[in-house]
Amino acid sequence: MIPRLELRNICKRYPGVVANDDISLSILPGEIHAVLGENGAGKSTLMKIIYGAAKADSGEILCDGKLLDAHDPATSRALGIEMVYQHFALFESVSVVENIALAMRGAFDLPALSRRIRDLSERYGMPIDPARRVHDLSVGERQRVEIVRCLLQDPKLLILDEPTSVLTPQAVVKLFAILRQLAAEGCSILYVSHKLDEVRELCDSATVLRNGRVTGSARPREATAIELARMMVGANLPSMHVEPARPSAKPILEVKALS
Repeated sequence: MIPRLELRNICKRYPGVVANDDISLSILPGEIHAVLGENGAGKSTLMKIIYGAAKADSGEILCDGKLLDAHDPATSRALGIEMVYQHFALFESVSVVENIALAMRGAFDLPALSRRIRDLSERYGMPIDPARRVHDLSVGERQRVEIVRCLLQDPKLLILDEPTSVLTPQAVVKLFAILRQLAAEGCSILYVSHKLDEVRELCDSATVLRNGRVTGSARPREATAIELARMMVGANLPSMHVEPARPSAKPILEVKALS
């Protein structure tokens, strides 16, 4: 099967820092692929390069087997690549449908677009009122608006950068149900996170970054959280052990490295 997306030896440098260093990965149609790493590992920079919001210094990007030369977000959207940023780009003072209309290509009809938004959001179990003002929406509802905006373009690849960082546990459950449905319909998903439990629950595969480099890959459901964490941080994690309290003595706290 031809990968939906393939990265070959992507490098990106900024003054004083190497953000991405020789990164390669691939994602198949209908696959939920995690890019896992600590803050500062280079995850967000890599996603911006894929989406065309940043330019790699070297390396190749292939979409459905075809090489992408110089590209920008408009080119990516035309190819079916959509991205939901960690910090939403919505105008607070206007309605949901007006926000989405601003991102649409070509002419649009607001009443017709409102019907499409309502139908699509209900289809995926995340109903949205197109007439509501964004400043009246919760954080979870704002994320729904961003996702619906992407889905209206019929994406082949959806990139989500730290999508649960501001969500409640209930909203996370709903988000995962939506992503599983999208994957079942053939949409590939790049899921950027540093949360091990979420990646192990949701994702089919994972590429782990540390200090801008790939340190390993895994099937998250087959790996333990400790194994994934070791790839993320490059060392064993400390464990906490509390000695039983003695009479009139304070508990003694020891820190031991996992074997």
